[in-house]
Amino acid sequence: MNLNNSTDSNPLIEVRQLVKTFPTAAGEVTVLNKIDAKFYRKEFVAVIGKSGSGKTTLINMIAGIDRPTQGEIFVEGVPVHQLSENELAIWRGKNIGIVFQFFQLLPMLSLLENILLPMDFCNMYTPRQRIDRAMHLLSLVEMAEHADKLPSAISGGQQQRVAIARAMANDPPILLADEPTGNLDSNSANIVFQMFDKLVREGKTVIMVTHDVGQARRVDRTLLLSDGEIINEYVAKAIPQLEPSLMLQATQNLEEINFDAGATILREGELPEKFYIITKGIVEVVLTMPGGSAIVVTELRPGQFFGEIELLQGGKNRATLRAAANTSVCVVALSQAMFSELISKSKAARTALTQLAEERLAENIQARNSQ
Repeated sequence: MNLNNSTDSNPLIEVRQLVKTFPTAAGEVTVLNKIDAKFYRKEFVAVIGKSGSGKTTLINMIAGIDRPTQGEIFVEGVPVHQLSENELAIWRGKNIGIVFQFFQLLPMLSLLENILLPMDFCNMYTPRQRIDRAMHLLSLVEMAEHADKLPSAISGGQQQRVAIARAMANDPPILLADEPTGNLDSNSANIVFQMFDKLVREGKTVIMVTHDVGQARRVDRTLLLSDGEIINEYVAKAIPQLEPSLMLQATQNLEEINFDAGATILREGELPEKFYIITKGIVEVVLTMPGGSAIVVTELRPGQFFGEIELLQGGKNRATLRAAANTSVCVVALSQAMFSELISKSKAARTALTQLAEERLAENIQARNSQ
């Protein structure tokens, strides 16, 4: 599974061990807890999670709107966490476009003037070029004919389109959007989403906080937060039926294991020990036939998992699993005890995994019988 559209393996944004606490009457509250994350060029990422999970705080940290309590944030190599307030304002104006849930257009300025403002502030382009660019951006969002209107004279969906045009005024490489469709009807929300998608295809990186699960499924990658921590994306993909708190528990107990090309991961006939999720490479499922020959019945790829049959049904491994001959493999694994604990707390996860295990076992039996 390709996690980003860019061929550049270097992250555009890198967050390292990010911590954010806020003082309250009852003591300090940790909103983000040792967050590590990377975002790449030409990538559309949705940040999702329950209210209070730290979504908005995370993008505010990336934008330099808020300061980390601990940790580091690098954007194209720039240590954002070390910039002064004046440096941040200049840097943000040229590198980050921000789209808010409530549009935040200045009510006493026309739509054209709202888009000119970021260019004026950062002294970008000549005065004539600014007007030409602002009109071009309004044309792109199909709002040029309304250029001289005040924000109050247009609908919410139209205001959000203008807000996107304003965010693009200085041609920043990154757009951060905080619930940009939260106050829009479904048709307007879809138009706004399509605009973001088009910008990504044109080379921008878009990070969008959203509660809209449907939209989150349409992006390149989702980053799921729970209680200020990032849930491993492979756990979320493999066992989506788990509650976020259980996904977080799984994430905190993952073991990362690497295998060389051709190496055996599980051996048929041995007792199972772990539940495995593939994060890199190709894993072959090999069955031993009655005559002693071995056949590869299927290949598993990143995001897929194995080991659940034996952990759920008991007994020894029904097949051998090995790294393909031409690729190394990386997996994240849960111990048998942790896997059992998690599914004992989630009837939905147990039901889904049991059904899949039965289907896979039937496929294995059929493969053996067909030889």
